[in-house]
Amino acid sequence: MITLGEAAKDVLPVDAAEAALAGRVWRPELGGPSVVAVRGGELHDVSASFPTIRDLCEVEEPAAALNAAKGEPIGPIAEVLANTPPERRNREKPWLLAPLDLQAIKAAGVTFVVSLLERVIEERAHGDFAAAGKIRAEVTRLVGDDLARLRPGSAEAAALKEVLLREGAWSQYLEVGIGPDAEIFTKAQPMSAVGTAMEAGVHPKSSWNNPEPEVVLAIASTGRIIGAMLGNDVNLRDFEGRSALLLSKAKDNNASCAIGPLLRLFDAGFGLDDVRRISVSLEVEGRDGFRLEGTSSIERISRDPADLAAQLFSREHQYPDGAVLFLGTMFAPTADRGAAGKGFTHAVGDIVTIATPKLGRLVNRIATADACEPWTFGTAALMRNLARRGLLAAG
Repeated sequence: MITLGEAAKDVLPVDAAEAALAGRVWRPELGGPSVVAVRGGELHDVSASFPTIRDLCEVEEPAAALNAAKGEPIGPIAEVLANTPPERRNREKPWLLAPLDLQAIKAAGVTFVVSLLERVIEERAHGDFAAAGKIRAEVTRLVGDDLARLRPGSAEAAALKEVLLREGAWSQYLEVGIGPDAEIFTKAQPMSAVGTAMEAGVHPKSSWNNPEPEVVLAIASTGRIIGAMLGNDVNLRDFEGRSALLLSKAKDNNASCAIGPLLRLFDAGFGLDDVRRISVSLEVEGRDGFRLEGTSSIERISRDPADLAAQLFSREHQYPDGAVLFLGTMFAPTADRGAAGKGFTHAVGDIVTIATPKLGRLVNRIATADACEPWTFGTAALMRNLARRGLLAAG
């Protein structure tokens, strides 16, 4: 069984030498985090220019500003990464954090047909995985499995809705999947996300859950999309299946939001059109020898990333510190793990790797949320730390 440290040994994008990569590192000698730039495999502390990732995202040209910022060398990213897994961490040396801080952490739901159908199945099964197979066949018969060409909010979508209503098969998930309004919810609190080479948490009372490999957009307070990362929108299928009103308990638990490994800022070599073409791979490797693989292609998304960002930012809702937005996943694992018909669910110790060449690799080990490192360093602690370091200035 591969260890977390071994799995997370190499996380950079394939073209890291040309990419504008920003991240955050915990510096024990400073008692807090620093914003870093990756340059030639080395980490440089650029906090004197950008005390927070939020500040970097708010400038006119973030990639150019990051490249131009003077930085204090911290050391090779390989060494910092090797010191990140909790069980091997030397707390007197730096370790890697999730590459965001003050931004709101939001997520779009049911943006792919496969995940749309699985949400309908969860709802009709009331969180009972044993009933899922039969219901999956019924829903597919009524709805079909090729809704990718159906534009949400279109006349064709409205006609399908009428058919489903007559059949008694309408669902709140179909409403946000093919209706005019996207599902966008709060995934986690600012400062609470975990990064690569760290543990990701599932609720200890959950018996049916799965990873959700996704691309995560970084969006400035103006609504302008300025970069992208990878994310794992860890999901409890049993909790949300029992009631959609349990979404917060299904989604927002300690360490249940993983983002990383780094923020890749848009520049001449990487932009939103590249995001639209990304395919994200998923691997799950268990201590029991179980292995699961899958892919999720943004090209099959039902709503364009720019449209989702536009539904998040509006005259009705502002985010003065910006936001990050999970775009949703088409990957919904249904392969049995253990007993036939039980379907997939996580086991403690699973190593989850989410990867794509242009964004790198996000690697986490699954633990129960109560056993993961507690989240103790919030916004107030960050502000006090930056003030002590003389990094907060008026204006």
